[in-house]
Amino acid sequence: MANAAGASPSPSPWRRRLKRAGVAIAIGAPTSLLLLWLAVHQFPWLGPALADGLRRVIGTDNVSRLEDFVYGIEDRFNRWWRSDEAPKTYWEVPTASASASARPPPNVDDAPDAAPPVPPFRPQDVGPMHKALAAKGDGVWVPVADPVRGGAPILMHKTLIHPDRKRPWAELFVVALDLRHIQLHSVAGASEPRASTVEGRKYERKALIPSQHRASLLAGFNGGFKAQHGRWGMNIDGVTLVSPRKYGCTLGKLPSGHLLLEPWKDLSDELRSSLTWWRQTPPCMFLKGKRNGGLWDPDAKGWGAALDGATVIRRSAIGMDRARTVLFVGVSNHTSAQAIANGMKHAGAIDVAQLDVNWPFPRFVTFPRQDGRRITKSLFEGFEVDEDDYLRTRVPRDFFYVVRTDAVQ
Repeated sequence: MANAAGASPSPSPWRRRLKRAGVAIAIGAPTSLLLLWLAVHQFPWLGPALADGLRRVIGTDNVSRLEDFVYGIEDRFNRWWRSDEAPKTYWEVPTASASASARPPPNVDDAPDAAPPVPPFRPQDVGPMHKALAAKGDGVWVPVADPVRGGAPILMHKTLIHPDRKRPWAELFVVALDLRHIQLHSVAGASEPRASTVEGRKYERKALIPSQHRASLLAGFNGGFKAQHGRWGMNIDGVTLVSPRKYGCTLGKLPSGHLLLEPWKDLSDELRSSLTWWRQTPPCMFLKGKRNGGLWDPDAKGWGAALDGATVIRRSAIGMDRARTVLFVGVSNHTSAQAIANGMKHAGAIDVAQLDVNWPFPRFVTFPRQDGRRITKSLFEGFEVDEDDYLRTRVPRDFFYVVRTDAVQ
């Protein structure tokens, strides 16, 4: 019965508690997700640990769908919030005259039959990829000195490219390395790629840079996907950890020390058996200058996260020039598969393969000395690494490292 004033009865206590709980969830859930997202980007170990834990509960495919969904939200937010953002630059770019004068003159031998000197290493500048969307110095190669050998010949250069005209905040950092005077080595991670063969499960994984190579150590960078994300193959020290896939883009090293980068199906049995190591990635993005057909689609699938998905994420890639004298390694922020592939091609690579993806994994590092010991340091801002990685702390995922071969100590 209504009260004398005709007012409605007040809600019961449980309804008030339910309403307060709903408001708390409506406010707290987005806030918690935002804090978690920020933490994942602040602590490199958190994202992989969280993803692996969720995979055990809801399955790999569901986690991949969740990753694609979350990255999609981030990209839509960035396209709204950052659409007018100017492309950034991260280092001083020398003028052309200063860059030329910094290069040492070639050695001159008075002997009439002396071999011509090897010219100093410097890739040709490529300029910005999109002139209307570029920071100062885009596409200009800047020398990267050996951090522990002052005065040693320059074997690395870096540049920055903004590869996506729709996303001015998308960045591709590329390093060019002189294949005439370096050797590339591959190392299996402490746990990845997880072995799928009997011999692979018996293989002892050191997951560190060998001590005999540390005197000539120049740089390092990440390897490829976890085994469960495509089952891309790997062979190291004559042991196959994961069996090769027919269409896997295969980075391999010949006994001569030269590298190849092409689909497994295109290699002869003799060539396959001669490789001292090989590591596979998803299908080659570019091969002999020709772009993979799937990459004509701006929403290309197949090079995304664990699940086939068109995701705009942090990525890494590797490539070589036509003469096979320059190795290109790229790490990116907020790029699609198409953007990083086109950016690597713009930098000078005619063969391009994607390596690992997601926030914590792409990286390019050098090994300077600090307090009398070598440490690991990212070459590029925002790519977090621990100073003991690769040297004293075993890393869980496979990686590559580069040593000088010019006997400079």
